[in-house]
Amino acid sequence: MSEPNKTEAPESGHPAPDHAAFAQVARGYYTPIVALFTATLIISNICATKGVQFFTDHSVKIGPVEVLPISTDGAWFLFPLAYIIGDVLSEIYGFKSARRAIYYGFGILLLVVVCFKIAIELPPATFYENQDAFRTVIGTTPQLVAAGLAGYFVGEMLNSATLVLIKERTKEKHLWARLIGSTVVGEFGDTLIFCSIAATAIGIDSWGQFVNYVIVGFVWKTLAEVIVLPITYRVIAWLKKNEPTYAPSKEPALLS
Repeated sequence: MSEPNKTEAPESGHPAPDHAAFAQVARGYYTPIVALFTATLIISNICATKGVQFFTDHSVKIGPVEVLPISTDGAWFLFPLAYIIGDVLSEIYGFKSARRAIYYGFGILLLVVVCFKIAIELPPATFYENQDAFRTVIGTTPQLVAAGLAGYFVGEMLNSATLVLIKERTKEKHLWARLIGSTVVGEFGDTLIFCSIAATAIGIDSWGQFVNYVIVGFVWKTLAEVIVLPITYRVIAWLKKNEPTYAPSKEPALLS
């Protein structure tokens, strides 16, 4: 009986490799962009558990709507970045890839919630004196979790779908219309759903405050998109130039 060839891998029948085996990491910028997108979502959802008010020394109302003080949440300065990154993903990689990133983000947010819950319930050490503070900071209520997940999922899907549908008509022209139009649709859906579910959990207890919360959130997030539009333009232009696979799709916008 002949000995097996030492240059072959007995398990597979293929020639034995010279070095250890590894899978190839996909090239391009999709992975780091998705990582930044997911990190922004995680941080935003933690910060959003804090209710925030500006101009508390003033009280201005228009009918039942409370104009001042301005009521919002602790993620007001960061969450718009998630939509800006979502716009970049949709513009460069298409709806299917942006949707995949949204699924990744949704799954990671669920994992964060579960891990926080486990960490809170673990018995504190006798020398650990911050259990109550720890629970207060990361112990998001089911109400806020539901609000964050529902608002994020619906808003991001609307944002991405709107952008690629506009791009199907405009092609490479009128990028500003795609960015702003998709943000208006996505942010309104996100803000309305999140605020409707989360308002009472962060202390909003009147219709006036609720309307203020929705309007402030929507206007600020949309305005943030407009303010950083020059930066978004530069990022998208750079990616279009440096992504080796960027080219017209052979499929309709929502399938590509």
